[in-house]
Amino acid sequence: MTVQTVITDNGVNVEALLVARQALAEAPEAAQFRWRASCEWVRGTHSCTAVEGFYGLGEEQRHRNTFTFDADHPELFASDDRGATPVEYVLVGLAGCLTAGIASVAQNRGIQLHSVTAVLEGSMDVQGILGMDADVRNGFDDVRVVFEIDADASRADIEALVAQSQKRSAVFDIITNPTNVRVEVR
Repeated sequence: MTVQTVITDNGVNVEALLVARQALAEAPEAAQFRWRASCEWVRGTHSCTAVEGFYGLGEEQRHRNTFTFDADHPELFASDDRGATPVEYVLVGLAGCLTAGIASVAQNRGIQLHSVTAVLEGSMDVQGILGMDADVRNGFDDVRVVFEIDADASRADIEALVAQSQKRSAVFDIITNPTNVRVEVR
């Protein structure tokens, strides 16, 4: 009888995540993070946002690179269409967070992924943001996420990956639960 060892490699260093989790359990104050973005108006409805530094593990941190994101609105809203709309960035954030969670959970559970794709769609009545109807909500009415996942696992195991990712997703939580937001002018 031959014993075959299957090595799962989804590109996630679960051992390092588990070590970090243990370290944070021993020093919970280090788990307090502050994420930052800095936005500058360019022209019209076009803006550019940069992400560079954040606070975590008790001190200031920096990404290896500064990441920039152009946001605008499509031409049909009399704009220049120089970037994704802000609501599309919300979908990008949700997709990225859920997909990263799936890869991490799969790695931890020894499930080899072959492909993960997601299609996200948010429905919105723009009469609210255009000031046409004060009773129409400005944000999404609903968001739909559909995953297609090819993995060495049963459908039940794949559904469990998605459920665990959803349970631990910061962006899913932000979208589905009220968050205190303060807006100030200096």
